[in-house]
Amino acid sequence: MNPRDRIFVAGSRGLVGSAIVRELRRREFDKLLLPARSEVDLLDQRGVHDFFRNEKPAFVFLAAGRVGGIYANATQQADFLYENLVIETNVIHAAAEHSTEKLLFLGSSCIYPKLAPQPIKEEYLLTGPLEETNEAYAIAKIAGLKLCEHYQRQYGKRFISAMPTNLYGPGDNFHPMNSHVIPGMMRRFHEAKVDGRSAVRIWGTGKPLREFLHVDDLAGALVVLMQRYEEPATINVGSGEEVTIARLAELMKGATGYRGSIEFDTSKPDGTPRKALDSSRMRALGWSPAHDLAHGLADTYRWAVESGAFQAAA
Repeated sequence: MNPRDRIFVAGSRGLVGSAIVRELRRREFDKLLLPARSEVDLLDQRGVHDFFRNEKPAFVFLAAGRVGGIYANATQQADFLYENLVIETNVIHAAAEHSTEKLLFLGSSCIYPKLAPQPIKEEYLLTGPLEETNEAYAIAKIAGLKLCEHYQRQYGKRFISAMPTNLYGPGDNFHPMNSHVIPGMMRRFHEAKVDGRSAVRIWGTGKPLREFLHVDDLAGALVVLMQRYEEPATINVGSGEEVTIARLAELMKGATGYRGSIEFDTSKPDGTPRKALDSSRMRALGWSPAHDLAHGLADTYRWAVESGAFQAAA
């Protein structure tokens, strides 16, 4: 991949896609194909094939899809399964049919078994039952990475996939019902600060361990993979930095400038005690993250305030 190549970033307006665009532009790649949904609807098979036929992208970052937090995943499973299956099959098949040189598909760490050993290795995929609340999304993502794997094995296509851990950063979704852990917690602390509330309540004991990766670090890893990785098996991308939910809350308090107290509602469930990826294969390629969690949260909060993300997601 070089600056003269035509590169299609599918989902370029989302959290991951926008970070990939920033990273490519930072590296002076300027032949980027970034169509809006009004120009190319990835749910429309004919439209996707027409786009590939006309634009002839040499490289594809497939970061498009329907995403959401726990509530959205649990209550809209048919929509998550259908839309993600259609988007990924349309794009991957079009890339194969129209001679795309290489494609990278984005999975998600939530597709690993609910009770997978920790830290999670790539080979643990499909070794146990999935988390019930996001089963549909997980099945769709598994289908996408397996489609890439088998296009490579059967046809020799340079189609690869990556499995990122929990992500956060500029471009995230701060919706009060449909956001992930960090943007949801950040919104609660921000609103408590603005409203002058004396305490922020967090579900559970605060003891579970989680791993988070700044989306700009993921983007850097994905460019490395596009340049250096050729294996059909998926590869984990994680920060290697684990933090308890209680510690995350303290860091969030500092990042947002909230001055009240933090309370834990122990009547609510904790969820999985620990969830972290084994990213040793990714580290062996020479990549490591640049953002520590404290600075990453502060940067994300500044972006959210300056961009009006809290108001936009109300």
